[in-house]
Amino acid sequence: MIEIIDNEKDLDAFREALNERGAVDNGKYLQTVVDILADVKANGDEAVLKYTKKFDNKDATLDNLVATEEEMKEAFNSLDPELQTVLLTSKGRVEAYHKHQLRKTWIVEDNPGEKLGQKITPIRSAGVYVPGGKAAYPSSVIMNVMPAKVAGVEEIVMVTPAVNGEVKKSVLAAAYICGVTKLIKIGGAQAIAALAYGTNLVPKVDKIVGPGNIFVALAKRMVFGTVGIDSIAGPSEILILADETANPNFVAADLLAQAEHDQLASGILVTTSKELAEAAQKEVENYYNNSIRKEILDSSIKNYSRIVLVPTFRDAINFANEVAPEHLEICVDKPFDYVDDIKNAGAIFLGHYTPEALGDYMAGPNHVLPTVKTSRFFSPLGVDDFIKKSSILNFTKEALDKYNDKVARFADEEGLQMHAESVRVRK
Repeated sequence: MIEIIDNEKDLDAFREALNERGAVDNGKYLQTVVDILADVKANGDEAVLKYTKKFDNKDATLDNLVATEEEMKEAFNSLDPELQTVLLTSKGRVEAYHKHQLRKTWIVEDNPGEKLGQKITPIRSAGVYVPGGKAAYPSSVIMNVMPAKVAGVEEIVMVTPAVNGEVKKSVLAAAYICGVTKLIKIGGAQAIAALAYGTNLVPKVDKIVGPGNIFVALAKRMVFGTVGIDSIAGPSEILILADETANPNFVAADLLAQAEHDQLASGILVTTSKELAEAAQKEVENYYNNSIRKEILDSSIKNYSRIVLVPTFRDAINFANEVAPEHLEICVDKPFDYVDDIKNAGAIFLGHYTPEALGDYMAGPNHVLPTVKTSRFFSPLGVDDFIKKSSILNFTKEALDKYNDKVARFADEEGLQMHAESVRVRK
């Protein structure tokens, strides 16, 4: 049974649990990842194959690690027509949404002789990590690849483990329709190392995106600087703000849709209505009793999911901004009235008929979102993650003359003689 909190003491204890939720004792994994990265950097494909045979596919060879375009096409053709349509519709909507994010190079001349601007350039190559096994999701392919395609990335290299030699057909199909340049059947820290350093089999990329387990997360963190990364993904979460107009059945379903992800997932309902809180609590129990993922739900409900009763909706909003959730639903009749009040959230779902699952698959916005309070400073994955911005400056002699002495004085203040001289010689 999900607990209802209606006092500050219990709420403080829950806050503490949420704060600890994203902390991972990575000490026991750290050295393993360090060793794998060093091995792949030194020995390339030989090391990649060794770890692939050890962890994912004992029958792996260098010849069968690359998925051909024909293999991906056949995977798509093997799907039933309904699933093909679903994947194509999702891909189309995600592509259309991200086209709105495109930036253009701009140059302005606000003062005579001064041209200033910004040049927008897509990165040349991107590596997309897609988990395998039970967590093999074609939606991850679409959400990670399409922003890169829209941005104009020339080469998109996808890596995903072939667990026992198999990659899920729908994952291969998604890679095909999204136009992945090269798909290599490897995973884990060794895949991240290969993308970062490059091997004969795996092209070196400029940036790596995509979620993964603790080994993948640590590897991404360690190669940052050699390549760019998107972020370090944490466990999934949802916070629902609701009043008496909300449907308790809807709310309960949305809570458990997040709680079923994994043992660290979190589902929180914050409401001013005691009646809604109690009705939603019963609906959660009903769904739990019929769930096929009770083992996961036991942990996520007990440790990280609650129904929180608050005196006013302003209190609910303040709590949401404090938690800074990955997914935020506002289940009220006039949800747009509160959008400006939300300061921290990865994605905001407005109204009674905009469930978080819609955003996972079909709405269009990206489902790769900041987790564990990182929406305070991170944004959803998007086109901006696959572009570079270069400043543009152009001054005539007359324009430089207006600032020459000021630049020289500034440089003198910082003790940089030649900085000052480089403008003085142009007088």
